[in-house]
Amino acid sequence: MNRRKLGGGLSPASILVSCVLAAFAPAELALAGTESYLPNVVLTTHENNTVRFYDDLVKGRVVLINFMFTNCKRFCPVTTPNLAKVQAALGERVGRDIFLYSITLDPATDTPEVLKDYAKKAGAGPGWTFLTGKAEDIGKLRRRLGVYNRDPVIDADKTRHSGLVIYGNDAIGRWAAIPGLNKPEVIVRAVLRVAEPGSP
Repeated sequence: MNRRKLGGGLSPASILVSCVLAAFAPAELALAGTESYLPNVVLTTHENNTVRFYDDLVKGRVVLINFMFTNCKRFCPVTTPNLAKVQAALGERVGRDIFLYSITLDPATDTPEVLKDYAKKAGAGPGWTFLTGKAEDIGKLRRRLGVYNRDPVIDADKTRHSGLVIYGNDAIGRWAAIPGLNKPEVIVRAVLRVAEPGSP
């Protein structure tokens, strides 16, 4: 797999291109000092609970993270149903030792109430959390996770956001990215490889 250093300004477009060229294979990522690298910003869940990104959601866990917004017409209408199938395939592990997080790019519109309705329609079960927060904090998360475009005009246009899913095992510091447009079974296999090191 292609190892890439997050935080070095790698645009989602370049990650996506490399993934497509590799037949939608995951692109491995390296997060240096994850605990100090990922911002511990305050977010609000679709259940209207306040959480800290690293301490409450990521620390020691296997996670899948994507960015979306409820009025998205581009990647979200495909990525969200794909993640629902991923959730179903992982079964009872979701919410126990694997967690899904969908973070809105439109916090002004996507209040906890709006996200709760969206989560219900998406079929999100326990362990799949939709999150909102301050725009600047969500921006920090995007940049640290490498999900941004170097062109500020493109980056500011949420309708052109990346459809990547970032996933990782914080306990062992292993992270990767995969297009959300990939087949659910491919995403599941990729996640299990980081959840269960040594698995095929």
